[in-house]
Amino acid sequence: MHIYHALCPHKPLPQPRHAVVRTLYDPSQIPSRDTILDPSALVLYFPAPNTFTGEDILELHVHGGPAVIKAVLSAISRIPIHPSGRIRYAQPGEFTLRAFHNSRLTLTQIEALSDTLAAETEQQRRLSIRGSTSTLPTLYESWRQLLLSARGELEALIDFSEDQHFDESTVQLCASISTQVQHLISLLKVHVQNAVKGELLRNGISVAFLGVPNAGKSSLLNCIVGREAAIVAEEAGTTRDVVDVSVDLGGWLVRFGDTAGVRKGEDGKAKVGKVEEEGIRRAKARATESDVVVVVLDLDRHASNGAGEGVVLRIDPDLQTFIHGLACYPTSILVAINKSDLISSLTEKERILSSAQKAFSAIPSDSFHFISCKHAEATRNLPPPATQTSSSSPDAGGIQTLLSGLTTQFANLTTAIVPSSNQGAPGSIDQSIYTESLGASQRHRDLLSACLSSLEDFETELQPQRHSDGEGEDGSDSDGDDFEPDIVLAAEHLRRAAESLARITGKGEGSGDVEEVLGVVFEKFCVGK
Repeated sequence: MHIYHALCPHKPLPQPRHAVVRTLYDPSQIPSRDTILDPSALVLYFPAPNTFTGEDILELHVHGGPAVIKAVLSAISRIPIHPSGRIRYAQPGEFTLRAFHNSRLTLTQIEALSDTLAAETEQQRRLSIRGSTSTLPTLYESWRQLLLSARGELEALIDFSEDQHFDESTVQLCASISTQVQHLISLLKVHVQNAVKGELLRNGISVAFLGVPNAGKSSLLNCIVGREAAIVAEEAGTTRDVVDVSVDLGGWLVRFGDTAGVRKGEDGKAKVGKVEEEGIRRAKARATESDVVVVVLDLDRHASNGAGEGVVLRIDPDLQTFIHGLACYPTSILVAINKSDLISSLTEKERILSSAQKAFSAIPSDSFHFISCKHAEATRNLPPPATQTSSSSPDAGGIQTLLSGLTTQFANLTTAIVPSSNQGAPGSIDQSIYTESLGASQRHRDLLSACLSSLEDFETELQPQRHSDGEGEDGSDSDGDDFEPDIVLAAEHLRRAAESLARITGKGEGSGDVEEVLGVVFEKFCVGK
């Protein structure tokens, strides 16, 4: 309260958690009309320990003019030195750091606060809320305690096996612990998988447009983002490199990538040059790395297939082969059939759809969509499609239907994995914990993976075949019947697993250099937050 009494001389301390109006004076001069900094500042006092930081907090709500703020900050710096030390500006994230040291926040909650400050989309906001609860830290701590208990049993066997009689043999004890560890391994695998899904919400979902030259990929990108993000021309091959555009689509952060047209330059077509060849390579690489691929096909009115049909679907063999190869990757694929404005009848539309589904038989039938970028561009005066809803605006060119299909894929990609039962759970676990696990950060995922690796090493240590190559020391065959695991190594694996969990919350034995972790986290915070 040293600062309060210096700025508000002869005024009583405000009642805790009650706002009062005070006149702020320059502390370096005698209070007078000429030394007033702010004639009516709002002052609030929050006594420890029930505050954000766990310490006394004084809030000064001054008038927002730059001169007033500058004068008050300058005056505070001139206040005589406080008995506990000098008055200084808070470092980035220092309030949160103090909250951590005073056990007001856990390390996982601090990271969730960082996500909250950085959230740009609705899904990112929801993700940050999941991480702000104590559910995950409590669960991780229960896992750590389970491992510490198991490790304690093994170390008791190591230290006192010669002096004490144990009800269980080494093999029996290890088998009992192994059952618990296997349960934990199954849980960790699910949590790591959900953490990967959470990264899509946090960092954005990558979507690549792939198709032959002049199929309408750039036009589709422009229709979605509602602006000229990519060059569109009648000349084929105007896109040579990947054009990335980020957009908030239905609450998801999406990174769309417009790519070069895929072709081989055979059958009388123009030869593929080195620059275009590199563009095609980058297009395929971008599609391989993407979470969702939109294959853009188009219709040709002037092509003839000998049957007198006026409109046919253009399908490039090289593109078709590449899309079939994507089945080896965890990539969701949608097909957008552009230039649907050329279709004149329902029969023709059904024939074209049948041709597309036959060419890409591995793609689900509900992932095929007809669009017309021409019709969509004609309604450019309407709000961007990414911000419309099907009920509030017409679905010009089928773009909204395609976007609906995309958001369905996004939901599938980011929905938490929930086991059919609480298999592997040491005790009953609330099913909602799996949804909460989406909020785990990259750091959490790395440490959970390290914990998982240590537990798998523990399980390997208990396997007889690891210690026996089929022949005993005397040259006789050994089938592992007399095998006893190395409990010293087994206990070490449990110690490392528990240490990984401790580093997530920053508490407990083996939590490591917490200040180093906090330093990385607080780099993203604004000053003093």
